[in-house]
Amino acid sequence: MSRRLPIYFLIDVSESMVGEPIQQVEEGLSSIIQALKADPVAIETVYISIIIFAGDAKTLIPLQEITNFYPPKFPIGNGTSLSKGLGHLMYEMRRNTIRTTAEQKGDWKPIIFLFTDGIPTDSTGNAIKEWKENWQRSSNMVAISFGDNTDNKLLAELTENVLWFKNTTTASYKEFFKWITASIKTSSIRIENSFTDFELAKFDNVIIEKANLFEDQTKQWTDPNFVVLAAKCQNTKRPYLMKYKRDIIPTTIADITCGTLSYRLVGAYQVDNSYFELCDDKNTQQKINTDELRGAPTCPCCGNQFAFAACSCGNIHCIGDDEINTCPWCDNQSHYGIGDGGFEVNRTQG
Repeated sequence: MSRRLPIYFLIDVSESMVGEPIQQVEEGLSSIIQALKADPVAIETVYISIIIFAGDAKTLIPLQEITNFYPPKFPIGNGTSLSKGLGHLMYEMRRNTIRTTAEQKGDWKPIIFLFTDGIPTDSTGNAIKEWKENWQRSSNMVAISFGDNTDNKLLAELTENVLWFKNTTTASYKEFFKWITASIKTSSIRIENSFTDFELAKFDNVIIEKANLFEDQTKQWTDPNFVVLAAKCQNTKRPYLMKYKRDIIPTTIADITCGTLSYRLVGAYQVDNSYFELCDDKNTQQKINTDELRGAPTCPCCGNQFAFAACSCGNIHCIGDDEINTCPWCDNQSHYGIGDGGFEVNRTQG
């Protein structure tokens, strides 16, 4: 048996990743596996695992050789618990690592690709301390910020390889995952030729660049860059998410221009019931006024015209043209109408 090169993908599946970002990650991982299966060196050495985290973390694909690997569909969860993601990663690495003994040579240093697009919604100090003490020198981590809303200074505590992926177009996603593939191939070739050091493939600065590690992000328990609202379809009982992105609207008063904070609708997306499994179990009681939200979608599950109806139980669901509608959260039946002015609704951690 050849010495294994374990590759772990630690992927943020928080609500801000819903929609195009997570779809592009799914397609990108599929392209990586297809390319590695065609590489004679990689197919002998590379083993891959996928670990996901939101409010909680779990192993989506256990460590396995790439010949048996089939890219999965990714669930979405509430929150961005980086500490739970790191904790689960370290648990899997302890459990799976083959160590060198008198009878056999153990694994090569594992490579971890951490993908995240937001700010952790939990305390990360203990997990980072454990990582530094037990794994930082015995593994190679590459932390990749999807977009410009990530706490890169915190990621720099985990690794010197902190990169910013400018995820602006479908083409940029394809180039990004080609670079990931090339980096894995480069590493497998180097160890085949007895080079023990880790080397990333060269990258195009238009797509990826070294992240700015000097920007401080204020600690918050919700992601300030997105507002995500959890709802249920009245007809199918399935959950869905409404995603709004931070937007500053220029306002001019008496020749003075300032900005008004609001959140613009990105879209509404069906999610599986596994969403609740990956949610953070602490209740943050965070709210937002509907006056700060721009746009309201139709229901992505059944097509009801209004996906944004608030029940007296505090939860959101869709409604149709019926005179009486039933809340899928509490089964309360009510008449619904359009009120004057905004009202407070529960937001998730994003």
